[in-house]
This record gives sequence, C-alpha cells and structure tokens, in this order.
Amino acid sequence: MSEKLAFAEGDFVVYPSHGVGKILGIEAQEISGYRLNVFVVHFDKDRMTLRVPVTKAKASGLRRLSTQKEMQVALVKLKGRSKAKRTMWSRRAQEYEAKINSGDPASIAEVVRDLYRNAGQPDQSYSERQIYQAALDRLVREFAAVEEIDESTATERLEQMLNAA
Repeated sequence: MSEKLAFAEGDFVVYPSHGVGKILGIEAQEISGYRLNVFVVHFDKDRMTLRVPVTKAKASGLRRLSTQKEMQVALVKLKGRSKAKRTMWSRRAQEYEAKINSGDPASIAEVVRDLYRNAGQPDQSYSERQIYQAALDRLVREFAAVEEIDESTATERLEQMLNAA
C-alpha cells in the first residue's frame, strides 16, 4: 500500500460519490471465502457506513481531504463567471452529476457557480435546484472540514463568495 493512501483511524477522507467521511478503522472481513482488509468509512450526514477494500481504495477514488491550496483553486472557480452551456438540460445535468461524483472540489465548485441563482435571476427548475443543492452540500462539507469550521459557517462563507462574484 502506498504511503499516500495509508489512512489512520479518525482521518477525514473524501469518497467521490459520497463526499467527506471519517475513517472509523480498518477491519479484516471474509467475503466469499477471501480475507480482505477494509477501511470502514462513516458518512455522518448520510448516516451511512461504507467498507472500502484497502487494495481498492486508490481505484475507488478514496482520497485525503483537499489541501488549503487545492481548496483555494476551487474557491477561485467559484468566484469566476458562469459558463452554463446552451445544450439540452438533460445533457448538462449528466455533466453536472459527473462533476459532483468526481469528488474534485474544483469541478464541484464549477457546478455550484453555474447553477447559482441570486435574487434578481429567474427561478430554477426542480432538477436544477436538486443538483445545485447536492453540489453545494458536497463543497460545503469538504470546505468545512479543511477550514475546521462548522457547516453552517462554511455555507455562509461560500454564499458570500457567490453573491460577491
């Protein structure tokens, strides 16, 4: 196992399709006659526990929290101009979902930026709001964990950045 992926109990990690979780420990499990060591990752917000085989952690995209520098790159994207394409909504929705599930904070910030609506803009459709909220929640959780602040403070800070852009 590479040193980079040696997670310890109590570490915060990011699983691409679920966001920020906490390593509860490493367990040995027997599955179909094979003995596997698995990371036990708990996602507090979703009240879910995931077991990721240690040997598959890298391939599954399990990673450490972003660094301050990586988060700054995401925040710069958040402050940029919206690049919403004029393609069909179903195609854009698929692209947005893929960016959210990539687990990359910069890609997630692009989705938040593109779907953000302030008071003077037209209302969003239900599916736009759903995708926007999913992206915002994912970005807020990682931002809060990196900055070591609570999620409501992180949400306020991100919304201030969006309003200022």
